Amino acid sequence: MKIGIIGLGDMGKLYALTFAKAGLSVQGCDLPDRFDALNQELLTQGVTVLKGANEVAQTSDFIFYAVEAEKIADVVAKTALSVKKGALVTGMTSVKTPEVAAFEKYLNHDTEIILTHALHGPGFSTKGQKLIVAPHRISADNYQKALEILRLLESEIIELEDYHQHDQIMADTQAVTHMGFESMGTAWKNAGTYPWESGAYVSGIDNVKILTTLRIFSYKAHIYAGLAILNPYASKQIQAYAASESALFKMMIQEDEQNFRERIYKARDFVFHGQTNLILFDDAIMKEFSIGTNQALEKANSHLSLLAMVDAWHQLNINPYDNMVCQTPPFKLRLGIVEYLFKNDDLLERTIEAALYDKSIRGDDLEFHTAVREWASLIHYKDMEGYKSHFMQAKTFFEPLLEKGRAQSAELIKRLSS
Repeated sequence: MKIGIIGLGDMGKLYALTFAKAGLSVQGCDLPDRFDALNQELLTQGVTVLKGANEVAQTSDFIFYAVEAEKIADVVAKTALSVKKGALVTGMTSVKTPEVAAFEKYLNHDTEIILTHALHGPGFSTKGQKLIVAPHRISADNYQKALEILRLLESEIIELEDYHQHDQIMADTQAVTHMGFESMGTAWKNAGTYPWESGAYVSGIDNVKILTTLRIFSYKAHIYAGLAILNPYASKQIQAYAASESALFKMMIQEDEQNFRERIYKARDFVFHGQTNLILFDDAIMKEFSIGTNQALEKANSHLSLLAMVDAWHQLNINPYDNMVCQTPPFKLRLGIVEYLFKNDDLLERTIEAALYDKSIRGDDLEFHTAVREWASLIHYKDMEGYKSHFMQAKTFFEPLLEKGRAQSAELIKRLSS
């Protein structure tokens, strides 16, 4: 079987090289101005680089569309008539609704389709990583045939029912998770200070917050924009998160202790009561991964971003542990520190007291509140370019430490998972 990769960007190239190393015949293409460089890079590694997507489509038995979610419809439209009769087709986007719409609109009705989504970035080998697979328009025999090929990636294959289930889970595990950390990054950027320079961000939980934020901003803006804006299930969850954050922040500035505590405790009981599938992060390990050196200045933190996440899950009637089957590293880190906060009675009590009465951190809370509103508005109005611009502003602010943050977050993930 000949594998065809339409889009030899970071992930497309990773898949092409992995299949080639597994002994398959692999060919692919990218933008015309990248042909010479890609041909020189990949020819000796068993990957044939062709000049056009139609040529790949005409001569491949299993075609992977490895393009951005916002461009999938345009690329499929231009290549659909060239797809080889009897070929299997999949897309590698992280949002399946627009991908499925493009396939159904442009591909021949007898073209068989399987959906795939790798839950990792191009900086990781496919081996041992999670790969979501779902049937769409495919026979049972060809579905098994496709699975045999995908197993050559040596990923942990997670089979879902359909693209609706995929996008619902991704809205929680990716879109809302990323938006929470992006809001932290924007808040710190708007405040004009790195969080590790402040005594409010030196605990183990805060080390995870900072490193995960740096990890997210070390990647490309279009990935997160597509996840948030093109996923039809994401907007509801993101607006719910913004509403929870706003409601809690209003109670904080009004010092409405009774209603604040009642709301936090109800959310805690909904998410964690009777929960046996706990992540149980090690505080000693989290404290090792500090970028700053201001532990002597440590002070209370409201952890508004985490309180709002648990409240939003409660309001949406979502059990985040149900989505652990499709966890991504940032989601596991986020759920892990939320769990650590809410399962530690003393820490939760200090957090509530700080949220309600510590005026020294109110400025940070205001910056976060404003940032959440900004991100929620961009997503609500489906402002793709505004999203990317907003992302790049924070990315530029953190640029000097992004690579270090990505490396440290990878090591943190490894340590906490061992």
